[in-house]
Order: sequence, then structure tokens, then C-alpha cells
Amino acid sequence: MAEFDVEILYASMDTPEQNTAFARSLDARTPVVSDPTGESARRYGVVSIGGFFPRRWTFYIDERGILREIDRGVNPSTAGQDIVEHLGRLGFPRLSSEGSTGAPTEPVGESGPEGEAPEGRSGP
Repeated sequence: MAEFDVEILYASMDTPEQNTAFARSLDARTPVVSDPTGESARRYGVVSIGGFFPRRWTFYIDERGILREIDRGVNPSTAGQDIVEHLGRLGFPRLSSEGSTGAPTEPVGESGPEGEAPEGRSGP
């Protein structure tokens, strides 16, 4: 993922304290956003039946805030490789690309209302 000019964030319905402990246990460098009330998870449609557990989905949102694709088949054991493949296929800019203009030009896959990410949200 380091080859792409993107920002990666993970979101969790756990508390900030739980997320901090989890990230430290894995020596993770990727920011984890806490959503203990589940408000953002509901807005993104990832809360499962019963509302207690979020689904593992990956949202690819370009720098203009356009939702490019939703991967609803996330496999934790291959997630890193899968993200790299999706970023490449969707045309996200690579750090080593000379003359890259940034975000892809046309939205693909599923999108939220009006093809944009929920209000105030951006990033993959």
C-alpha cells in the first residue's frame, strides 16, 4: 500500500482506549478511527442485523470525496493484498508516478447518495 498516494484509515465501533490497545498489540501504524456510538457505521451501512457488529467492508473514496467502490468481500488474511489490487485497478495514483493528476476520472462500483461519501468523510 505504501506505493500509492492514498490515506488509509481503519474504523472501529470500539472505544478509543480499546483501539489504542489493539493497535499497540499489533504494532500498527495505520490510524484507527473510533466510532463507539456506531453513528458513522450506520451511515456507511456496515452495521449488521441487530446493530452490534459492523461488517468488514473497504470503501475506496477518491480525493474528491467520490465513492469509487465498496469491497464487501473482505478477507482479513488477504486484505492488504486485496487493497493494493483494488487501488491499482481503480487507478488511484502511485507515489512513483510522474505526472499523476491524482484521483481517477470516473466513479465505478457502488456509490452512496449522489455518488459521494457520507458528509464530512473522505479517504479509502
